[in-house]
Amino acid sequence: MLAAKGVAISPLRPANCGFTVGWSNVFRDRFEGQPLKGAAWSFGAQTIRGEAVVTRTGLEGGAIYALSADLREAIAKSGAAVVYVALRPDLETKQLAARLCAPRGKQSFSNVLRKAAQLSPVATGLLQEAAITSGVPLSALSPDRLAALINAVPISLTGIAPIARAISSAGGIALGELDADFMIRRLPGLFAAGEMLDWEAPTGGYLLQACFATGAAAGRGALNHLGSSGG
Repeated sequence: MLAAKGVAISPLRPANCGFTVGWSNVFRDRFEGQPLKGAAWSFGAQTIRGEAVVTRTGLEGGAIYALSADLREAIAKSGAAVVYVALRPDLETKQLAARLCAPRGKQSFSNVLRKAAQLSPVATGLLQEAAITSGVPLSALSPDRLAALINAVPISLTGIAPIARAISSAGGIALGELDADFMIRRLPGLFAAGEMLDWEAPTGGYLLQACFATGAAAGRGALNHLGSSGG
């Protein structure tokens, strides 16, 4: 309705959202709903420590949400994005490699990863997914290469989860359409606040605080307008 009246509107887009990944059937069926804890997630110059959850179609969770704005724009531009996850971010590659050099004996390879690198089953599964993509079995990697992979597992994101599943949204009324009191310049007496506006913020208290603050500002603006117009 506002666009029809000439108000500039930015298209709504998912924010604090999940992303799709082309998991193998084995990984998806076994690890759907399981969290990757204590990891560090990197995209571009950003690194976020936190948790993400494997979904049937991809990834979601706090760490992914924190990177979602940049990931969303990258996917919109090129159709895909690669996020890297460090499964043992508190250990340097040399430390990990030294642990992985220990004799394996009769242990299975997954047991070696569990004991030497202290990887959870879902973390080991994620390594296996990377191995499938590269075409090189994990067991064929040297301790140095395996250690490097553990702290830089590439995950190719193929798309953005639907806005219906997003925590919040970007887009809305362009900020330039508002005056200092949050009144729409083209429509005197009409005020806008919160997620009606084109902005986004990290999930949690940041979103709530911005909604409350702009709501309070718009309320004061409405009072000022009524006072100045004699309403």
